[in-house]
Amino acid sequence: MLDQTTKMNLLYDFYSLLLTEKQRALLELYYSEDWSLGEIAEHQEVSRQAVYEAIKRAQLRMLDLEEKLGLVKQHLKRQQIMEKIREKLRQMPEAYECIGELLEELAELD
Repeated sequence: MLDQTTKMNLLYDFYSLLLTEKQRALLELYYSEDWSLGEIAEHQEVSRQAVYEAIKRAQLRMLDLEEKLGLVKQHLKRQQIMEKIREKLRQMPEAYECIGELLEELAELD
């Protein structure tokens, strides 16, 4: 299972454009820049509680979108399938030579 930060970063990758600009900014500071709630609150000139609630709302929004659309779940499943294909191809070097490059191109699309 994914840890909370990894999960939120994946959700953010897929759903950030569906959040408000303010929600995106807060999530980037909190998860990508690793700022504390207090640091964000001071920077935004709001209370720590306000930052916490805004981040929580953004998280819930992304989780709700994932529940409805399942983009992250599909992405993770595709990654698992591609890894199984890679494992099988490694056992057949000739096939890997022919198909491995295409598989990597497919992985880059995701």
